[in-house]
Amino acid sequence: MLATIESMEILDYAEHIARAVIESDIGEQYFLSLYKVQADKLAQEKIRKFTAIKELYEEVQRFGKYHPDYSEISLKARQLKREMDVHPTIAEYKFAETELQNLLDEVSMRVGSAVSKHIKVPTGNPFFDSGSSCSGGCGSGGSCGCS
Repeated sequence: MLATIESMEILDYAEHIARAVIESDIGEQYFLSLYKVQADKLAQEKIRKFTAIKELYEEVQRFGKYHPDYSEISLKARQLKREMDVHPTIAEYKFAETELQNLLDEVSMRVGSAVSKHIKVPTGNPFFDSGSSCSGGCGSGGSCGCS
């Protein structure tokens, strides 16, 4: 791709949009909650424990209910996931992450529709994907059925 003045201007606009998202209230809340999770030793311990059991769970899943520890590890994985999800700083982070994702989805939809109403922007969010034939699975190698 040749770098033209027009393409450089478009990249500059994209960087401006990215900076605006980062500096928005939603962006700032996301980075603040991320910092809180990284600084919270109890949250980090819960994440570490869940990650460890998740690896065991994935190993057990290969054999399914025939694995001798299937029930025990499945139960423990669900318990640790729940403990992790209800921890206040982790819950705050997940909420901020969802808000940021929704903002990015909306920006993507607006940019796509400003170019053409026929542009399909897979967001993975049914609220935004409902207006197109794309169900958010466009990264699946064409098996999503988008035309």
